[in-house]
Amino acid sequence: MQYLSTRGGISPIPFTQAVMMGLAVDGGLLLPRTIPRIGSDTFNSWKNLTYQELAFEVMSRFIDDIPDSDLRDLINRSYAGFGVKEITPLVHHGNLHILELFHGPTLAFKDIALQFLGNLFEYLLEKKDGVMNILGATSGDTGSAAIYGVRGKNRINIFILHPYKRVSPIQEKQMTTVTDANVFNIAIKGTFDDGQAIVKSIFNDIEFKTAQNLGAINSINWARVLAQVVYYIYSGLHIMKDEKDRSFDFAIPTGNFGDIFAGYIAKQILPEGMIRNLVLATNANDILARFINNGDYSLGEVVVTSSPSMDIQAASNFERYLFYLLDKEPERTKEAMVEFTRTGRLDLKGYQDQIRRDFVAKSVSEEEVLQTIADFYAEHDYILDPHTAVGVNAALACLQQNVPMICLATAHPAKFGSAVEKAIGRQPQVPESLVGIMEKTSRCELMDADSKQIKAYIKAHAISK
Repeated sequence: MQYLSTRGGISPIPFTQAVMMGLAVDGGLLLPRTIPRIGSDTFNSWKNLTYQELAFEVMSRFIDDIPDSDLRDLINRSYAGFGVKEITPLVHHGNLHILELFHGPTLAFKDIALQFLGNLFEYLLEKKDGVMNILGATSGDTGSAAIYGVRGKNRINIFILHPYKRVSPIQEKQMTTVTDANVFNIAIKGTFDDGQAIVKSIFNDIEFKTAQNLGAINSINWARVLAQVVYYIYSGLHIMKDEKDRSFDFAIPTGNFGDIFAGYIAKQILPEGMIRNLVLATNANDILARFINNGDYSLGEVVVTSSPSMDIQAASNFERYLFYLLDKEPERTKEAMVEFTRTGRLDLKGYQDQIRRDFVAKSVSEEEVLQTIADFYAEHDYILDPHTAVGVNAALACLQQNVPMICLATAHPAKFGSAVEKAIGRQPQVPESLVGIMEKTSRCELMDADSKQIKAYIKAHAISK
């Protein structure tokens, strides 16, 4: 399988090179040249596979430069530390099915991709006798999941930027209490979008990127999207285990477009019509909902909400979908992204028919989030975190009779205890991994949202051969 840039500025490269490149050197995002589609017979043959076995079947269709035995070992090691055998279990509430993605070491869906990516980086660096300095920005969960994916690993240092006081207290502690020598936390005075812009600008400085052996762990890295594709197919197999020729919908709380883009890829892989609707759920930061509903992709002010991982305007993975929307024409994609960088706006009203064939969208207010947590708890005795509540609210609005709706539960509610308490009058039970975390010693640098300052810090602390 060969990989290309959305902006067309690189020659085709294999998977392992795409992983190490992260952001394409022309500033675009990497995508497979083709998306393999499976037939109904293959899908049905997967129904009794474990999560790890299915992950191999899916990933191996996109990876042909890692031996099968090595890929299986990477997958098995990546999910060995999850708290449940199923890795991503489904909890059924009538026709609404909650896909729990928070059973990894940091209790968030990001673990599913980042445990794999951390092991993959280590494997590739050992093969090439190389080193890597990982740079990423987080709106909350990516940072801790990335840190836990590579903490203590040889040949890797990691630098994570998070917006100062704009993540939940537990999210902050999950990052800053990891004191392994290869972990560097940076709180920036700004928003997640500021951090992401700094990361992109640094990666676009090819001379600095090369000199410092920089690698990407944000969802701009294709391997992260690929790992997330697996749980869409796994949950679909579970829903259809005893029934044939049914379709199902997904509701996905999203801010950065990475998780729902994984669903878009899964929709292309599976037999036509199997995934019917992808319901994109946003909080008050509604740029993606406006894009889908009105063709208006335009920046606004970041609104602080109880679901901070979605407090985003410019979505990092949007360019990947834009590439497909513009008929896979890299020059048009590049022109559109340059225009968006210049003006903060894209008018895509002329593509509404296609967009609405691919997605449904709903923006959910802060009041609706808290009410959804309260109502779902009262009816089902099940506690939602605020991000999952955004998805459930949109799911219920789009639920259709006799069509299963799978809603992605992206984080454990204990990570957002104050919002849950506000909604239901009590804190959720705290998992063992979070007990006492607020009292632990933190290590973090506070800096301005300034790329020069960040680059100087990276240069001073980067690992080198």
